Amino acid sequence: MTLRKFAGLGALLSLLSPGLAMAQEATLDSGDTAWMLTATALVLFMTVPGLALFYGGMVRSKNILSVMMQCFAVTGLMSILWMVYGYSLAFDTTGMEAGVTNFNSFVGGLERAFLSGLSPDSLIGAFPESVFITFQMTFAIITPALIVGAFAERMKFSAMLVFLGVWFTLVYAPIAHMVWSGDGGLMWDWGVLDFAGGTVVHINAGIAGLVACLVLGKRKGYPTTPMAPHNLGLTLVGAGMLWVGWFGFNAGSAVAADGTAGMAMLVTQIATAAAALSWMFAEWIAHGKPSALGIASGVVAGLVAITPAAGTVGPMGALVIGLVSGVVCFLCATSLKRKLGYDDSLDAFGVHGIGGIVGALLTGVFAAPVLGGFGEVESIALQLWIQFKGVLFTVIYTAVVTFVILKVIDLVMGLRVTEEQETVGLDLSLHNERGYNL
Repeated sequence: MTLRKFAGLGALLSLLSPGLAMAQEATLDSGDTAWMLTATALVLFMTVPGLALFYGGMVRSKNILSVMMQCFAVTGLMSILWMVYGYSLAFDTTGMEAGVTNFNSFVGGLERAFLSGLSPDSLIGAFPESVFITFQMTFAIITPALIVGAFAERMKFSAMLVFLGVWFTLVYAPIAHMVWSGDGGLMWDWGVLDFAGGTVVHINAGIAGLVACLVLGKRKGYPTTPMAPHNLGLTLVGAGMLWVGWFGFNAGSAVAADGTAGMAMLVTQIATAAAALSWMFAEWIAHGKPSALGIASGVVAGLVAITPAAGTVGPMGALVIGLVSGVVCFLCATSLKRKLGYDDSLDAFGVHGIGGIVGALLTGVFAAPVLGGFGEVESIALQLWIQFKGVLFTVIYTAVVTFVILKVIDLVMGLRVTEEQETVGLDLSLHNERGYNL
């Protein structure tokens, strides 16, 4: 059986269709269940408080509450949308089994809307389906939350809620279905390797963030006005939380307490450490001094890049992926951004988009057993082409649909705060609160 996101994913997803769960013999494994409960909590921990603190420290003091508020609001909104229809759109495979392949290769049906058919005894493999649903919910939460970093300090809160709600429906759920739903899913059938979300989460969010910051335009005064992070202590704390939580993200994607989870944990640590150091040394060479913001960004770049590869690469592959992603993301988040002039406020594209692309492509190289990987790779050249197709499709689909969503919302209700609101700061102008009372 092909190893993609999960070990034994095909067998797990066969239980998602109504009526099949009762026909399958499955026994609950308390060890797997305990690990998946833990992994789920760790991934939620990545968004609140991890990402909220990471982003909160990077904005100016007048906007700290606004960006943290956005992370919390996204967590609530995506949880409900996932329950109402997101889980069904991403993982319902009834249409594929019924032969409705043309449409259902792109998105699932609504047989599982409002979590229809779920009971305390429903199992996915050896653990409760309710745990699988919540685990996948945390991925659906953090992906749109990452986009917030690209348009921080200038989008209306109301527009943000509408944008990310529609984006989740039209972009996240279909991409998740195409990559992870099993036989019949478009990119699954292509053979795209994405263990824990390089394509579904990071390229998806990074490209959407780039489109959003281009559509909204630059922050007032950018790039001539200094806009330094106001509290790098918070950012470092948030980065540390992301690092720890990411073990749930990657090792949890084995959906079992087994050797795949153990290897995913090991390669995640190796790649992250390598990327933190490679970003630090690249910045040291380029700018004369290493910075706290730089090493924190390098940590996230390594975490992002190893995500698609975590279940299929070995330690040496992880080392190379980490070293390459740290340098490439550093160059894209600094030199490339300055040269092209776009205002990706907190480097959502520079770190998540670019890191996701680097990781997705290098997965095609280092998943090969000849290079110490554990993937079922016929040839490196062929798998690299498959990975490239997956990246290209995701970039084009996400960019086009995101652009259309933003333009429609801008016409209907407007996307951007007024100049006065931006000058005062979003904390006070949108939420009537201050992050600091001085």
